[in-house]
Amino acid sequence: MRAVRLLGLNDLHLCDVPIPDPAPGEVLVKVEACGICGTDRHLLKGEFPSKPPLTLGHEFSGHVVACGTGVSIPLGTRVTCDPNTWCGNCSECRRGRVNLCANNVATGLGRDGGFAEYCAFPAHKAHVLPADLHHLHGAFAEPLACTIHGLDIGAPKAGERVIILGGGVIGMLALQLAALAGVEVMLVTRQADKRTLGHSLGAHASAATEQEARDLWPQGADLVIECAGVVETVEMAPRLTRSGGRVVILGVLAAGQKVQIEPFDLLFREVQFLSSFINPFTQDRAAAMIAAGTIRIAPLISRTLSFDDAVDAILKPPRRGEIRALVLPNG
Repeated sequence: MRAVRLLGLNDLHLCDVPIPDPAPGEVLVKVEACGICGTDRHLLKGEFPSKPPLTLGHEFSGHVVACGTGVSIPLGTRVTCDPNTWCGNCSECRRGRVNLCANNVATGLGRDGGFAEYCAFPAHKAHVLPADLHHLHGAFAEPLACTIHGLDIGAPKAGERVIILGGGVIGMLALQLAALAGVEVMLVTRQADKRTLGHSLGAHASAATEQEARDLWPQGADLVIECAGVVETVEMAPRLTRSGGRVVILGVLAAGQKVQIEPFDLLFREVQFLSSFINPFTQDRAAAMIAAGTIRIAPLISRTLSFDDAVDAILKPPRRGEIRALVLPNG
């Protein structure tokens, strides 16, 4: 089969590799779609921990074509993969903070992932999707699960004001989740087409710059969710938060990047500065929301790519206006 393999720093190739045999407790899935995440580009540059050589891809879905011993999932079942496999034994796991597991082996980061025609992974990490679900939509369960965790931490309450910084896939998912919570939502992104899309997904206001956001909401927001993963928006987030408000950092910056934050300002205004990491116990909720159509997925699909174009698309920055590009390993 063909697979997009990270062989080393900035060394990404489309390779021919054997179809994996599912080990005991694993499923083998024929991949239908796999999303290109910003983390994949961080992995390529060595800005996020990984263990090459490996097949990238952690946002994917497909259908089961084989099972290892001890697995009884019917063949043909459509599933999405929760890429994170906690050990269950470390101190973090024992206190329920499984997303902080010291021994997590993530599919697409620590073991071969979904940028391949087939992928084998632990069966207990396969979350069932409806057979009639659009074949591209299951690939959004993992980013939605991560976003749900961020909203759980931020805990928006009906009647509050929430600012979403960033118009990528996480920003658009966070916007929809916030709107479902009954809050007033503003999307801040420089790109006009993304602001237009944000309004169609439930944003009550939008701004291109920090100053425009300040002009619209002079008192600031009760909750600001940083979804862009860039220094500028991380530094901007507390400045757009009202006194007594909350900031949640949901976007992923490269390892080693620094930001300038004024602790006195956070202290004096009692602004809570929080962070959110991956998807503890939220993959099922994400799969259920996608299956029910609670979250609009179709507007977030910017383009689909064949395997022949996958490596080039990962090596380059996303196109202007792009929300999510999906690779279709099997056609």
